[in-house]
Order: sequence, then structure tokens, then C-alpha cells
Amino acid sequence: VQLQASGGGLVQAGGSLRLSCAASGLTFSRYNMGWFRQASGKEREFVAAIRWTDGGTYYEDSVKDRFTASRDNAESTVYLQMNSLKPEDTAVYYCAAKYSSSNNYNPETYGYWGQGTQVTVSS
Repeated sequence: VQLQASGGGLVQAGGSLRLSCAASGLTFSRYNMGWFRQASGKEREFVAAIRWTDGGTYYEDSVKDRFTASRDNAESTVYLQMNSLKPEDTAVYYCAAKYSSSNNYNPETYGYWGQGTQVTVSS
């Protein structure tokens, strides 16, 4: 299984980025996908998740109304559209995959991880 995250970069506060995560080696349409981030010196934290069943989404409170997770099962890719970015969004962003539908917020329930992509938001 491989998860390849891309799309990170340097952006000014208020700007936007779109992260992508291309999956291979798994039946993507049957996996719940998550996005997590880890800022320097901090623990990895949940950002968003999207269910395989109906595309339903979950978000961490600080990104609600700014970030949108989506998926394209035909392309085996999950996306994270990030708008109105803030300096506190600066982190390495990781995509992850899990088969079960429970505990989408808990990184320990995800079995597969991508390599991460750096997002830096300048003030």
C-alpha cells in the first residue's frame, strides 16, 4: 500500500492550498481516509476524515468552514481543500487510510500513512 501526498507549499495568510493523496495497493473505494497534521514540537492531530460509504466528512473544529475533504474513487485520490489559511495551520500534513468506520479522529486506528507534505503559512 502506498499513499502519496502532494500539494503543500508556502502561502500567505488568507490564501489557499489543495492537498492531494493518491493511493495504490488497496481497494480505495472501501477505505475511510483521514488527514492529520503535525506542527513542529507538537503531537500529530486530526484534521479531517471522509467515509468511503457515503462521502460523509468530519472536521476538527478549528478547520471547519475553511477546509473541505473530498475523494475521487475512480482516481483513488483524496483531497483537502484548504482556504483562509492561518499561520497556525503550518504543519506537515499526512493522509491516512483505514478500513473500519469508527474512531476516525484517532490516528492509532489508521493502518496506512503517507509520507507527509509541508504546509507553511506566513503572516
